[in-house]
Amino acid sequence: MEVWTEKYRPKKLSEVIGQKHVTSVLKKFVKEGTIPHLLFSGPAGVGKTTCALALAHELFGKNWKQNFLELNASDDRGIDTIRSKVKDFARTRPIGAGFKIILLDEADALTRDAQQALRRTMENYSETCRFILDCNYVSKIIDPIQSRCAILRFKPLEKEDVVEYLREIAKKEKLKVEKNALEAIYDVTKGDMRRAINILQACSVDKEVTIKRVYSLAALVDPKELEKVIKDALGFKIVQARDRLFDLMVKHGLSGFDVVKQMVQVIWNMEIDDVKKVSMIDAVGEFEFRMVEGSDEYLQLEALLARFAKIGGE
Repeated sequence: MEVWTEKYRPKKLSEVIGQKHVTSVLKKFVKEGTIPHLLFSGPAGVGKTTCALALAHELFGKNWKQNFLELNASDDRGIDTIRSKVKDFARTRPIGAGFKIILLDEADALTRDAQQALRRTMENYSETCRFILDCNYVSKIIDPIQSRCAILRFKPLEKEDVVEYLREIAKKEKLKVEKNALEAIYDVTKGDMRRAINILQACSVDKEVTIKRVYSLAALVDPKELEKVIKDALGFKIVQARDRLFDLMVKHGLSGFDVVKQMVQVIWNMEIDDVKKVSMIDAVGEFEFRMVEGSDEYLQLEALLARFAKIGGE
């Protein structure tokens, strides 16, 4: 079975969703036939690599593979990578174009020494090679590289855009989609299109996408079930809340960390007094810290439910 993230990856800049402020700039570069060094920053799965590939397709046409090199800097993050792979590709002549493009994916994983070597390579081969650096955090890229690049910031994708794109894929794959199942995919992926498409493909084994299956594949609990646990604790039904929570953890194979991380979002969305809501979030943070320090997660979750009961009685 073909991987859907590649099968449905946009090939043109006009097909990229949710990043019009970026694609409009890149289209102007295509019209001019040249680009500066570029630095793409933003969350995972919002189209950074896709835009780089689409840009290469539109600039180089059928010769794009010969003039485009993609490296994942998190795999090869040392100075030797810059001195060998990058420099070897940069010094060769482009085919049917004025320059080549090197895409360094996850460039913020490069060591500082590797970034210094990259800076020098960018200077020495700027006539025949352009660099596109893709990162999650611009602050981890050294200033000399930032000053040599046009920085384009990618925004998290809007819910409507993600759901509509998933709906188009589901239609092409002839999937039966339960009402609000695509919205549930967005909720668990937080706008990460790559992860959303992967979950949709995983749900499509028997051509049916359900909310229950979405949460199961995402290793999460249905927020409604977790909300019942919290309400039981606030209502001083401690034993019932504990049994329900531990049953959910066993059924879905969740760790204590999985539970507390999802619990924060559920608490924010609950219709309860804001003062209690703040106290509960503070409690979740405290008990997560205890688990990080090595405390027994089941004991800490029981203590967290007890804290909720105390907050509910205030």
